[in-house]
Amino acid sequence: MSAAAMELRSGDAGGSSIEAAAVGGEGLRVFTLRPRRSLGRSVGLPLLALALPVLAAEIWLMDSREAWPVMGATTAVVLGAIFVAWIGYRRANASISRYGIVERGFFGGVSTVAARDVAGVLRVQLYRTNSLDTTQELFVVERTGRGAFRMRGRFWDEPTMDQVAEVLGVEETIGSEPMTLAELRESNPRLLYWFERRSLSR
Repeated sequence: MSAAAMELRSGDAGGSSIEAAAVGGEGLRVFTLRPRRSLGRSVGLPLLALALPVLAAEIWLMDSREAWPVMGATTAVVLGAIFVAWIGYRRANASISRYGIVERGFFGGVSTVAARDVAGVLRVQLYRTNSLDTTQELFVVERTGRGAFRMRGRFWDEPTMDQVAEVLGVEETIGSEPMTLAELRESNPRLLYWFERRSLSR
């Protein structure tokens, strides 16, 4: 039993790789996809920028002798939260093969979707909140109509999304027109996260 060579790809997708594992003498392609590398900077820097005014306010409002221990504790908490978020971001990935999907989420949870349960892949352009700009969203849809796996354009790039339907060996449907979250909620609520299924305006 032998395994084929591994080909590595790098880029803003975060270093997606294609691995060939030996199964019954035949190579099995496993695509390991990771979020955009730029996501760490775009999320981490604003969090750090929000923490600095809090630290400055503590120094300003407190007596100098009281401020330093509180500021030290606040700094430790903020740096700890940033470190935990960074580790979660670095470990998040999705491995896709013709047998299904194994997803390791941002918070460490692992979920699997068997290929036999997948009905197809849906890609739509969703309008961003209060904007005419759109972002691409990919949904792996189960035979029951439930969204089993989701790739959001903020976290994944289009070349990475292009591989999903091909690797799974299912049909891909592409929405002809951009739509709002409310329209998607009306037509396919089971594709959305639980907190997106309810409109705040109602």
